[in-house]
Amino acid sequence: MPLFRRSETPATDNARTRRLLDNADAAFEDEADSDFARTVVDGLMSDVATRPYPPPGHGYPRR
Repeated sequence: MPLFRRSETPATDNARTRRLLDNADAAFEDEADSDFARTVVDGLMSDVATRPYPPPGHGYPRR
């Protein structure tokens, strides 16, 4: 196995997403009403249902 290669799992993907959202929430705590904060948060979240990742028949990418 090459150096720095690891497999991604749904759990690591979910944990990374949760950290991203939590850190964005903390970063904009004092300026949540600014245009910049709204733009970033709108870009991170979606109210549209998406297909599960990875698509059926595919696995998580390896790094």
